[in-house]
Amino acid sequence: MDFNVKKLASDAGVFFTRAVQYTEEKLGQAEKTELDAHLENLIARADCTKNWTEKIFRQTEVLLQPNPSARIEEFFYEKLDRKIPSRTTNAELLGQYMQDAAKDFGPGTPYGSTLITVGEFQRRLGAAEREFLQTSAINFLTPLRNFLEGDWKTISKERRLLENRRLDLDVCKARLKKAKLAEAKAAAAPDFQETRPRNYVLSASASAWDREFGDSELIDTRKVVQALNFALLSAEVDKAEHELRVAQTEFDRQAEVTRLLLEGISSTHVNHLRCLHEFAEAEVAYYAQCHKHMQDLQKELSRANGDTFPDAFAVNASTSGMSPGPAPLPTATLPGVSSPSHPPNGSNALESNTLKIEEVKPPATGTRKAKVLYDYDAADTSELSLLADELITVYTVPGMDPDWLIGERGNQKGKVPVTYLELLS
Repeated sequence: MDFNVKKLASDAGVFFTRAVQYTEEKLGQAEKTELDAHLENLIARADCTKNWTEKIFRQTEVLLQPNPSARIEEFFYEKLDRKIPSRTTNAELLGQYMQDAAKDFGPGTPYGSTLITVGEFQRRLGAAEREFLQTSAINFLTPLRNFLEGDWKTISKERRLLENRRLDLDVCKARLKKAKLAEAKAAAAPDFQETRPRNYVLSASASAWDREFGDSELIDTRKVVQALNFALLSAEVDKAEHELRVAQTEFDRQAEVTRLLLEGISSTHVNHLRCLHEFAEAEVAYYAQCHKHMQDLQKELSRANGDTFPDAFAVNASTSGMSPGPAPLPTATLPGVSSPSHPPNGSNALESNTLKIEEVKPPATGTRKAKVLYDYDAADTSELSLLADELITVYTVPGMDPDWLIGERGNQKGKVPVTYLELLS
């Protein structure tokens, strides 16, 4: 391995001079070359883009994968350039548990069959979620990550190089200023009347020296020393001016490279805008799928209500005294279902003729409390009007339409629609 001591020493010297210049600038003891306003605006815009892109990227990761342990695992898989293992979504796992439970409870029982139905739709929701996560990761997260880990690293590297070029330029300016001050001080020294071109050659021949200063025996020693010092300072000024020109050229070239990269932020915004549209479209498609699956689930449960819930209600009413099962959903949320105040097939009118409310007695067991969800106006004397948020006692009687219950409020009694109630435990 080649070990260049001179290069190492040179790099260390450059680093030290830059550090000194930077420190003096911070302390207000040195002048600083300011960038032009356009470049400063581009830098500020780039920093703003980087900061907000990073925040949006991190929060999108949290949205798509709320589990921090899973995110850390995915991060290591990406760094190791290995394929991330496929994970079961929470909805899919819940659906699997429901269907496994139905096997133990009995698929033919009301509860078991409902678990199978709901579990299947949970698995569909999980599949839709999986597709959404994959689409969002490809179309939104990946472009943001590519910007942060690719384009921004290039911009940062060139900006650091520009800062180094600026420090070198300011060091050269300070060096030239110091050399000129020393030269001016030497030129203004007393007893030195000699003026000559800067590019005076110190190695001139003795005869040339004699012609310049006269008889060598009469030359004042002080003037000789002052002349030599002035010549050295002039050479130092020439060297400093040359270094300044080189530093200025390198700084201007690097500023132009950095400016071109920073102006590319505009195209980055355009690309991220397109990715944002794709992310929003993926969300719309995902939630539309979820909505459709839930509508289909409502229809399945509504279709099963007439066969499953009445029997289960009657069985539990005679055994445990409590009517099981979730409260039926309001018909206003189920397209195609008629209003409870006007049930199909004229069942309400039939019951009005065959069922006398005043003769109905509450069973010894099987009554429960219910919370009214919506206001309801009784269609006839056999029904009980309801007010939203009030609590009433409800129960069923043999042969009664499953869409209706008997409700009691104090001394008032009448039929009430199930869909207007939330049955309480």
